[in-house]
Amino acid sequence: MIEKILIVEDQFIEANDLRFILEKSGYCVCGIAKNVPAALKMIEKEKPGVVLVDAFFQGTAGIKLSETLRREGITFLYTYSNANREELEKAKKNKNLCYLVKPYKKKDLLKTLEQARYKHENGLTAISEKEEEFKKKLKMIGADKISHEEKMLQMAQNIQGHIPFDFIYMGFDGIDSNVQEDIGFNRIGFNEYQKAGIKELQVITNLEAAKLFSLGHDTQSGSKISYYNGQKLRDHFNQPSLQKLIVETFRMESHLMMPLLMKDKRLYKLYFFSRRPEVYNTTHLQFAEKFKNSLSSMLEKVLEPAETTTQDILGFEGIIGKSNLLLNVFEQIRQVAPLDTSVLILGESGTGKERIADCIHNLSSRKKNPFVKISCAALPAGLIESELFGHEKGAFTGAVSRKIGKFEMAHKGTLFLDEIGEMPLELQTKLLRVLQEKEIDRIGGDKPIKIDVRIIAATNRVLEKEVAEGRFRLDLYYRLSIFPIQLPALRDRLEDLPLLINHFIKIYNEKCGKAVTGVFAKVLQQFMVYNWPGNIRELENLIQRSVILSRDTVINEVVMPNFGTSSINLAPKSIQDNERSHIIEIVKKCRGKISGVGGAAEILKVPHTTLNSKMKKLGIQRNNYTQ
Repeated sequence: MIEKILIVEDQFIEANDLRFILEKSGYCVCGIAKNVPAALKMIEKEKPGVVLVDAFFQGTAGIKLSETLRREGITFLYTYSNANREELEKAKKNKNLCYLVKPYKKKDLLKTLEQARYKHENGLTAISEKEEEFKKKLKMIGADKISHEEKMLQMAQNIQGHIPFDFIYMGFDGIDSNVQEDIGFNRIGFNEYQKAGIKELQVITNLEAAKLFSLGHDTQSGSKISYYNGQKLRDHFNQPSLQKLIVETFRMESHLMMPLLMKDKRLYKLYFFSRRPEVYNTTHLQFAEKFKNSLSSMLEKVLEPAETTTQDILGFEGIIGKSNLLLNVFEQIRQVAPLDTSVLILGESGTGKERIADCIHNLSSRKKNPFVKISCAALPAGLIESELFGHEKGAFTGAVSRKIGKFEMAHKGTLFLDEIGEMPLELQTKLLRVLQEKEIDRIGGDKPIKIDVRIIAATNRVLEKEVAEGRFRLDLYYRLSIFPIQLPALRDRLEDLPLLINHFIKIYNEKCGKAVTGVFAKVLQQFMVYNWPGNIRELENLIQRSVILSRDTVINEVVMPNFGTSSINLAPKSIQDNERSHIIEIVKKCRGKISGVGGAAEILKVPHTTLNSKMKKLGIQRNNYTQ
């Protein structure tokens, strides 16, 4: 087959000289283009195997031409004039570039053509081998038994050799986005990367979570792979977006976005950023285009729900969440569960106090023995004593038989007194005696009964306030609150919302025979700015109703409760506010004691000097929380 050659030369005599030599040597010259636009048209029409380009075309048009030739896989070489010594010297230094010097000699022309073809073919072979190696690595990463974060990092590290970057950000696009699950990496060394997801960006940028979530949901990359360098980058991102935030925060000069279409028709975005100007070009576009399907397949495996194990979702003993405030609760449970110490669980209604009591019992040495529960708010005052301590037959009207009370039922086990703050004062006195003497008297009984029971109590009331106002005995409060555990409100651990939402959707899918897969971004945004006065219980009820009403596989609309403006908090607490609230709570429980055994510093696991410094910075006065 005679190979087609295109000549790109604006000098008529030199162009015809080249044509004559080539055609005499058996080549087919398919055309002579005097400028780049004409050359591009001929390339599209004639599909030449080789292109000879005058090095004079080195501006923007020349770059476009060379990019087209590389993309189409066409062999090309540059022709230089002896007069242009500076450009010729540059060409000599480039070992990958084939060049020819005017005036042309047949021997040199044919030899250079062979060299150009050899380099081109070997280059294609090397690229092909490199591409196959990349595909193999992607498959290995997808199948490897490592965490989601490690897989994403390994994928990014392998892409680095093909699409260089200083920062990469990954997640679903626009309305399909769950910003909480986005992940990014900031390159800090040759092969060193720092995680930079939404939590890390919140700390770095000092923006509230709601603002970052809004930027993430509003950022849409479209379906086309594209890049922007220098001023074009700044011009393109002139509106608020996550990309604009990354560019400005990390001082990026180049950006390439690579949207991947997943099987469920959602777009997954890969955003590459570089601090160097003019980094990205059509070579990177070619790579992205060639490997988008392989990357999509790998990500399908990494992101599929089956990949998320039960252990990944459940924070501790089946409790959903991984927020720092919840992790602190888990640590307290681990510390107190093996002991027989009384525990007082504090928290708003709906925060899961009973679930924490379950954990403490299940992790204790009493776990094989009875775990008895009673709500002090659920029974009339006249019946609580009988429920707790039991009664003998005939002890009072209606006592037709002996009744075993909750304390006896819980012998050798655990008794959970829920809503202890609702217990009448007269019964508090009897309860205190039982805790001190470790024995009970049935109503109408004539002798005490020894009991061995661990007490876990819970309340949504502020017992210190109840004591101060005379509704709760101080000595009983001290007896019960040997080890207090404060549960965070849902509004203080919003980062756990996506996990909780998915957990409840799964439960009510099974109960209702539905196949809901999640919530739209706008619904998640509603959840993130709501105050959740009913906490997890309210969230569960809302998800249950939404699953029942949903006609789609995704919950796209939720009517939020409206309890007045006092219930809605459009500005969630900052990290600093959460930290301040947590320190105050601990200092309050320690009655202003900072250092030493039982001090706030010991509970928070920080040096007392560090805690004092932090309290001063946050404006916390210990004297406000002393006895």
